[in-house]
Amino acid sequence: GTPDAPTTSAVRRYLKEFLSDPRVVEIPKAVWWLILNGIILNVRPRKSAHAYEQVWTADGSPLAAITKGQAEALQQRMGDGAVVRWAMRYGNPSTPERIRALQAQGCDRILLVPLYPQSCAATSATACDKAFQTLMEMRWQPAVRVAAPWHDDPVYIDALAGSIHESLAKLDFEPDLVLASYHGVPREYLDKGDPYHCQCAKTSRLLRERLGWEKGSIDTTFQSVFGPEEWLRPYTVDHVAELAKQGKKRIAVIAPAFSADCIETLEEINGEIRESFEHAGGESFTYIPCLNDDPAH
Repeated sequence: GTPDAPTTSAVRRYLKEFLSDPRVVEIPKAVWWLILNGIILNVRPRKSAHAYEQVWTADGSPLAAITKGQAEALQQRMGDGAVVRWAMRYGNPSTPERIRALQAQGCDRILLVPLYPQSCAATSATACDKAFQTLMEMRWQPAVRVAAPWHDDPVYIDALAGSIHESLAKLDFEPDLVLASYHGVPREYLDKGDPYHCQCAKTSRLLRERLGWEKGSIDTTFQSVFGPEEWLRPYTVDHVAELAKQGKKRIAVIAPAFSADCIETLEEINGEIRESFEHAGGESFTYIPCLNDDPAH
């Protein structure tokens, strides 16, 4: 999801929808309502709006613009064989709006593709929840199926490997290590049986094997930590500083959990995480873009 504009009010609307999702924040509702409405929505929107301003484009939110481009490219590939539309779980265009429009257009069989290579309750599952909630309100339902996660699909791994080769070939330095930074989730979700952590680890392993690199050449870390509880470790922002202190002065970072570049990659990785590395003595840092609307993707 993404806000409609890089303004405090638009970000507040977006964060309220996002952080009110019980799939995202698994804290007792009454307690979380007080924290969210009493503290977070009064403090965080202004700071987040400033971050969005840093990455906003003439076409709007990078996430929305890139996702639109992906849908248009896929529509060209599909031709008249199927209608391709895109939607956001939080924000606009909304999932309910798109599903109702497809049904009105005569689409009676719909394939949902949550744009997350690795499956997680807080991402792919809640995207499906929103779609199913819409179906519950429809008297004439289209038939719906859901694409499986593709964290270990050879074509996906090949596309990631290709993007690494292409990006590293443009550099004037050779990285000491490549870091695969995935969006984090609370450690408790793994303990409850969420497959995300295992699928992230498998993506990194398969990518390293596809590249033909030795063990230790790709590290798996997790970013975007929020709140006081423990999240999946190691944390990217801390790990890059530790790498610099260990003498690994040149690194490249890739974000295999993101299908499209967004604030977490363009602002967090290229901002906060880069700064953490450089402040600890790192010398050369590069971010390898998401697959976005690349034909291989």
